[in-house]
Amino acid sequence: MEELLEQLLEECRPYTRSGRLAAYIPELANADMGDFGAYILSSDGRSACAGDYNKCFTIQSIVKPILLLLALMDNGEEVVRSKVGVEATGKPFDAINVSDQALLSEHINPMVNMGAIAMCNLIKGDDYNDKFNRLLSLTRELACNPNIELNESVYRSEKMTGNKNRALAFMLKTYGMLTDEVEDVLDLYFKACSISVSSKDLAHIGFVLSNRGKVAGTYKRIFNHEYAHYVNAILMTCGMYDGSGDFAVRVGVPAKSGVGGGIMAVVPTRMGIGIYSPGLDDKGNSIAGIKLLEKLSKRLYLSIF
Repeated sequence: MEELLEQLLEECRPYTRSGRLAAYIPELANADMGDFGAYILSSDGRSACAGDYNKCFTIQSIVKPILLLLALMDNGEEVVRSKVGVEATGKPFDAINVSDQALLSEHINPMVNMGAIAMCNLIKGDDYNDKFNRLLSLTRELACNPNIELNESVYRSEKMTGNKNRALAFMLKTYGMLTDEVEDVLDLYFKACSISVSSKDLAHIGFVLSNRGKVAGTYKRIFNHEYAHYVNAILMTCGMYDGSGDFAVRVGVPAKSGVGGGIMAVVPTRMGIGIYSPGLDDKGNSIAGIKLLEKLSKRLYLSIF
């Protein structure tokens, strides 16, 4: 497995110079386009790694399935489903609804910014610091890494420049979809996106989702197996932004991308995969990461279709 992963990573390395960095968040413009790493954790306990698999980067939108999990654990499926829909929007992840119709929960899903901001309102805690600490704790548990921390410089950069997310949050507030103060909710969202992870961490998180809520090694159950089904289904239809349909055809597994350059892929019952390469396409997905997943899927017959 490791030999194959190393071979495919080198085949895809030329794609790392394609695309662009997510420079609209100033700190993300400092990434090295040449960074490329991958990690696979299989259901039989075997792992394989290649390239810069221990390189840390911010999780960005890959935190959205973790936000969804925590919202489900805190409230149950019925409440979450009443607040955030499940249908693909067909629009970019940061799109603003400009129609003359009222904004309703079914118009958004947990994998776009507006849906993720709404989910932040569902996380329980004594205050918003407590809510973030609970999210960070869950992320560490999923990744089997107690050393995962907040990247303070990216958090400050996001908070200073996140005016489009503020517009989305105030729209949610206007339509009664946020009950708490907008800046408190946004602070949790900006911190959530600024959690620092590696490809190895993402593979572990993907493994838990592939294994229906059980962590690698101990196989301790973290959450109800039905929540894994819920999250994986939404990842399949919405996880790769408005490129999710093309990704389903080319790769065929539930996955979530982030503008930091990471991709977490879930191969149900078989493996979790984490990849990092910061060069993005026009939809915000890692170009080299998708190429590597496409090749892996063909060689290992990963597609669920």
